[in-house]
Amino acid sequence: MPFRFLIVSFDGLRPDLVGPALTPNLCRLKAAGVTLTNHRTIYPSETRSAFPSLVTGATTDRHGMVGNKYVDRSVNPSRYIDTSDSVLLRRLDLESGGRLYSAPSLGEIMAAAGRSLAVLATNTPGTTRLFHHKAEDFGHVRLSGHFREACTPDDALAAIEAQVGPLSPAPPNTEPDRNGQDWISSAFLDVVWPRYRPDVTILSYGEPDVTSHFHGTGAEATRSIIAHCDRQFGRVLDWWEAEGRGEGVQIFATSDHGHITGHTRASVADTVRTAGFSAGVTPAPDVDVTVVPGQVGALYLADPTEAKIARLVAAITSEAWCGNVFTRAKDSINGIAPGSLSNRLVFADHVRAPDVAFSFRADDRIDRFGLVGCTFYDNDRGPGLGLHGGLHPKELAVIGIVGGSAFSDTGSASSLPSGICDLAPTILHLLGIDAPTTVGGRVLTEILRSKSRAEDTRGEIFEARLGSYKQILRRVVVGNTSYVESGMAGI
Repeated sequence: MPFRFLIVSFDGLRPDLVGPALTPNLCRLKAAGVTLTNHRTIYPSETRSAFPSLVTGATTDRHGMVGNKYVDRSVNPSRYIDTSDSVLLRRLDLESGGRLYSAPSLGEIMAAAGRSLAVLATNTPGTTRLFHHKAEDFGHVRLSGHFREACTPDDALAAIEAQVGPLSPAPPNTEPDRNGQDWISSAFLDVVWPRYRPDVTILSYGEPDVTSHFHGTGAEATRSIIAHCDRQFGRVLDWWEAEGRGEGVQIFATSDHGHITGHTRASVADTVRTAGFSAGVTPAPDVDVTVVPGQVGALYLADPTEAKIARLVAAITSEAWCGNVFTRAKDSINGIAPGSLSNRLVFADHVRAPDVAFSFRADDRIDRFGLVGCTFYDNDRGPGLGLHGGLHPKELAVIGIVGGSAFSDTGSASSLPSGICDLAPTILHLLGIDAPTTVGGRVLTEILRSKSRAEDTRGEIFEARLGSYKQILRRVVVGNTSYVESGMAGI
């Protein structure tokens, strides 16, 4: 029987919040499958960098989605891109001759092999599109639980609205999104699976990410929406146990990043101005440095000379809020600015990459919910709320649970390092489809029923200093595949 695949994602769910009381259905899958206990996302640990890595099997240096927001300098004048905008992403892909991604995505690869990929998501419209940005070109199903502009084809949406109910508006950010999770679960179970039988389906619950951002990672509202998403996943798991597993469906449960808690607000723009630059959030004739908003720092200089980049790095590394800093490579380890590391070390060297990339300084203090991980931040919200984007281990740790006839004995675990880039090559391997050379992830042979010998593992540590500032980056290597493990910095 041919394999089919269902990837279920819980946006922003930390693995240490998965447990019998809060997520009994994810625990049910753990008991029926294999848990990847050392599973990670990529840097930056942002949604619209991580999910492109899931569907391309590549890090940002290969697929080009360098952050939730970035500056596009391929045009003159440069323009600010917010990848949450589905219509904009479609226009960018068409304008570039189909090169929104710099690497083939799973939907394109499946279509070339005569197979199909379906997407159902309650994330932003842009995130929904990024799961399969060319779905309309191949007649594949891509559905948003809220945003009509991200949905295709029209007849699939019409059939689901007739049977399940109409799309509902996205709730305010302060309200957990329950209706959307219910709608996409029903849409998959009642229409998409029975009618289309996709070879691969991505079912992406956009929570608990938003609720964590606006209530806190361990807040009661966040725990409530985690439990709600788990109940919807329970419906899917009931179907899998009754029908899907017998039809060769393999399940991957994952997340795109974790969350840590903000403790002190900083102002990157103030530091940039104190260093003698004019700062703005979008490129403009009077802006020296574009400070891209977000929890991961992205600074684009209008005139990115080596001297100006060094001056900028010197300014931010003198601040208590500054964590790891990356610039373009001077050599195999160091960036061109003293104190910075090469952005190649975190696989972020792309033409769209910022001149200076940094994380806010994080530590292992315990937040008010009893969870490890706190950080400086720069946004207009108060302390105590969930954040991500950087290099703290709790931001990088993601869920990895798999189940199905292709995988190892039930209730087992693998501690071998693995990552979000490994899902696509593993799926393609099991489907007998050659992976493109842009794929940097590895086939998870250690969890396959026909497993091979585990590859050798080794750790790597990289350091850089500038005055009293010191940063450390840790990676782990499995065979020929490297994973970013953590990054820390201090004065």
